Amino acid sequence: MTGSAAPARHDPYVALRHRDFRWYILSVFTMTLASQLQAVVVGWQVYSITHDPLSLGLIGLAEALPFIACALPAGYVADRWNRRSVAVASLCVLGLCSAALLWLSASPALIARLGVAPVYAVIFGVGIARSVYQPARQALGAELVPRNQLENAIAWRSGTWQIAAVVGPAAGGLLYGFAGPVSAYALDVALMVCALASVLAIRYTPAALSIGNSPMVTDLLSGLRFVWREPVILGALSLDLFSVFLGGAEALLPVFASEILRVGPQGLGVLRAAPAAGAVAMAVFLAHRAPIERAGRVLLVAVAVFAVAIVGFGLSHSFGLSLALLIVSGMADSVSVVIRSTLLQLLTPPDMLGRVSAVNSVFIGSSNELGAFESGVAARLLGAVRAVVLGGVAALAVVGLTARLVPRLRQLGRIA
Repeated sequence: MTGSAAPARHDPYVALRHRDFRWYILSVFTMTLASQLQAVVVGWQVYSITHDPLSLGLIGLAEALPFIACALPAGYVADRWNRRSVAVASLCVLGLCSAALLWLSASPALIARLGVAPVYAVIFGVGIARSVYQPARQALGAELVPRNQLENAIAWRSGTWQIAAVVGPAAGGLLYGFAGPVSAYALDVALMVCALASVLAIRYTPAALSIGNSPMVTDLLSGLRFVWREPVILGALSLDLFSVFLGGAEALLPVFASEILRVGPQGLGVLRAAPAAGAVAMAVFLAHRAPIERAGRVLLVAVAVFAVAIVGFGLSHSFGLSLALLIVSGMADSVSVVIRSTLLQLLTPPDMLGRVSAVNSVFIGSSNELGAFESGVAARLLGAVRAVVLGGVAALAVVGLTARLVPRLRQLGRIA
């Protein structure tokens, strides 16, 4: 007797069964751990010297300007050269930047004489290296698993990133509070070395890419043209850009930790870790469930929840409530990241992954780093609380506008 075939069972660990993807995930984890730890220490260190919220915005600007300027050439490089080699070179530079911050912190006389300008200079170098690293890393990860396993791989990559973003800020805040910045930066350097070793352990043979002999400028702009022709991708990226640019509160957390919640550098580390803690829980949930069926509506709802949580955080004067709201914002952001990343990597031809990932990096860099600068300026003009609350309200308005202007995104079903 014959019957219909049973549906294939969903395997939540299918991407992790690939040896090279596991090394890739370890590299993502250690590099993110280092960068998140570094962000907490740099933010508290600079604010403790200047006591000016605008100085926190300038950290974001120092990283955003080179990040955005180099993004499109970095995508071209990721599609023309060996992606693992590009990632290795970028990690070497990031490791040197971490070592420079360690040296500066071990030289208090230099900081006393020059102020925070050398720190901004190092962060400028970090922006260049991260800009080159991001598209190479994302395109490399997409080559290590079959394309029908990409959504699962992205969920694990996102979850791994978020776990590191929980541990890194907490470790940075605790080390700064109890042992000082030198110990924190020493761990930062060690983690960068581990990230580099993990990428070197990946066995990688570049796929044959069909870019052709078109002029460099044409290739540089091809990623932008591709995104512009795909309204669903453009809508998802624009939604992320404006919601995080307007509604991000991360850059102002040192102000809240110091002056509103009064929890010191240790509390700052916990606050920085809270969104990632929520994102970890959500990423694990997404990895264990079947693909999202109504992806467009879920994306819009997730960003709306993020905006409401940010408004609540801005109004809160309770450390516990602030933590809970940041956790909720991280859960919502994790949903957005998985849907957006799956869209990008499934709808983009393999030979264009580097250039399209570079365009994605421009949007992310604009929302995160330039958003940090916008937050610093708004806090200087309006105060930290008003800046965060009004930013969250503006982000909520962006969700409604996107839903109206991009109906194909609103109607998007299962991504396949």
